[in-house]
Amino acid sequence: MPLRYDPPPHTTQHWQVTKPAARGRRGMVASQSRAAAEAGIAILEAGGNAADAAAAMAFALAAVEPWNSGLGGIGFAQLAGPGLPAQTLDFGPVSPGALDPAAFPMTGRMKQDLFSWPEVEGDRNIHGPLSFVIPSAVAGYAALHRAHGRLPAADVLAPAIALARRGLAQDWFTTLKVANAAATLRLYPESARIYLPNGLPPVAPYQGSPGFFRLGALAETLEQLARAGFRDFYEGEVARAIAADAKEMGGVLSAADLAGCQARFLPAIPVPWRGRTLHLSNGLTAAPTFRRVMALMEGADWSGRAPSTAWHLAFARAMQQAYAERLEGLGEAEPKGTDSCTTHLTVCDADGMMVAMTTTLLSSMGSRVVLPRSGVLMNNGVMWFDPRPGTPNAIAPNRRPLCNMSPVIATDAAGVPAIALGASGGRRILAAVFQILALVAGFGMDPEEAAHQPRLDVSGPEGATADRRLPAETLAALAALGPLEVVEHAVLPVNFACPNLIAIGPDGQRTGISDAMSPWSAALAQG
Repeated sequence: MPLRYDPPPHTTQHWQVTKPAARGRRGMVASQSRAAAEAGIAILEAGGNAADAAAAMAFALAAVEPWNSGLGGIGFAQLAGPGLPAQTLDFGPVSPGALDPAAFPMTGRMKQDLFSWPEVEGDRNIHGPLSFVIPSAVAGYAALHRAHGRLPAADVLAPAIALARRGLAQDWFTTLKVANAAATLRLYPESARIYLPNGLPPVAPYQGSPGFFRLGALAETLEQLARAGFRDFYEGEVARAIAADAKEMGGVLSAADLAGCQARFLPAIPVPWRGRTLHLSNGLTAAPTFRRVMALMEGADWSGRAPSTAWHLAFARAMQQAYAERLEGLGEAEPKGTDSCTTHLTVCDADGMMVAMTTTLLSSMGSRVVLPRSGVLMNNGVMWFDPRPGTPNAIAPNRRPLCNMSPVIATDAAGVPAIALGASGGRRILAAVFQILALVAGFGMDPEEAAHQPRLDVSGPEGATADRRLPAETLAALAALGPLEVVEHAVLPVNFACPNLIAIGPDGQRTGISDAMSPWSAALAQG
């Protein structure tokens, strides 16, 4: 009888990837970009605190990780410190005042992008000038710096200016990101000029060192903010440039929208949990669902030093139930995370102030529109809204949509900040943040060990995605629970959210970890 051979499942990575933790007793940073982490350390070494460093890192990311965040984005942050009660900094998305739902006619087909929305003619809610919401990122970074920073604004901007002047490295990871967005980048002249030399996605050099993308007018814009102050982005020379470009392209983002943009501090939402208090993000975030999962997991198996099969089953059920409740009445009113490109950074300074910040353009490369006068890559936040009139999250002017971001700070029994964390990855953020927090704070695992543990993703009312490295017993039990996709935790496809975390031990020792599978990520300690 001839041999019958069934090919095994394909795997893209036949190696074991590890990433070191950072350890120290002074300041510490963690980011999806080592270049941004190095900028944060430079700010701490210059005498800045966690607020200065977080703002500097966020500005730097505009130059070194532009597909995820930048001056044209939005976000949320949590902060707390000795004598500083936990706060949420809300610089989330708000739609322009002249946004007209009638400008988004539907084709009658369904669109399977980040959202299961009805398709809009020309995908104008997904890319292009009509997809912009008000870019509040600069307002958020400025508010953090103004309220809690120490250094002059020009110093906070210095690393971002230097990185923008140098340009974006054309290595394999960058060129992969550009290639994924090339079909729409080519539609917008300044985006195509920067990212698609000769009209084609670039390729990384086969050997030697990569060159750099020159990021249009971004460096000049950052320099203008250093000279004129952050509000210039909303009320000055930069604001006029942004409004002029948006108008010429047929967008509705106006000078009045920019002038009215303000970030807001809100009290964080405290929730007792396993001897600590978790301070969840206020505003239209994933916090209510996070809180529900916390409650549902109280009766889970928390024994031992690692999650058991029973714990994983309880977690899958809790996530499914929490999402069923979240989506009841909301429809598909939030991203599933398939191509959601967000970034998260975490900072702790020597005095114990902690900042956890999540920022985004929404899709990879956001709207795919680089504004030529300012070099700002704009968000496509209109895609957060449902194009169907009268539905939850429906497109409307001056409106805030529901988001998935979930930065968290945990305080110890004495109320002192002890853990700060968050993740990027759309709807997958909640599962990642809860699991990494559970490993470190619930099971007492060292953060470095926790960073390398296989995880689940449960991002809706049914089904689950599981890392193939989980025990066979756990995978079998999850499969019996319902639809299960067993996948690799790889660079691409991106099947899990990307968390990072900083923990302060009872003795003051800090430990920071970043996502092991993010190729550029790093946690760094101040020397």
